[in-house]
Amino acid sequence: MAERNQEGESRTGGSIVSGVAGRYASALFELAQDQGVVDAVESELVRIEALAAESEDLRRLLKSPVYTADEQKAAMGAVLDRVGIGGLTGNFVRLVASKRRLFLLMTMIRDFKALNAQAKGIVPAEVRVAEAPSEALLAEIRTTVRDLAQSEVSLDVKVDPALIGGLVVKVGSRMIDASLRTKLNAIRLSLKEAR
Repeated sequence: MAERNQEGESRTGGSIVSGVAGRYASALFELAQDQGVVDAVESELVRIEALAAESEDLRRLLKSPVYTADEQKAAMGAVLDRVGIGGLTGNFVRLVASKRRLFLLMTMIRDFKALNAQAKGIVPAEVRVAEAPSEALLAEIRTTVRDLAQSEVSLDVKVDPALIGGLVVKVGSRMIDASLRTKLNAIRLSLKEAR
């Protein structure tokens, strides 16, 4: 059973996840902790995430409300068997299917990863860049953001051509906007004020 503090939050840091998906992810995380298989479960969840990204049919199964619980459970069971995912992860996904919650599975996976990162002391950071960075630039960004956060970081890099150049970094509630678009907007605003 999960340890809870006075506010009723679980030991897994219930504050970083919420809603139905968060409750499922928290329950899975706590079971994985109890069994000592957190990293193995995360690895299998990432494989499921990758399968969904590659397969339009799987995405349709996850999102469509037209399938019955039995159909969803059977289809997901076949997918899991085909890729060799069983144990706690397989049982979890089958349970989610039987409860007709497959439409939340990707959110559950994201929340599980966030809980695991928090437990390891890894801070999530979002970096938006105008174009895909080279490996060298990505390593430099990672080092700089790690120094800023004073902790290990998990980078989520997104390409946003609208930035024109530069980057926007968000770590927790802090945001650093060093994009060319923002600088141009500031210049445009100061020119309007000067008229």
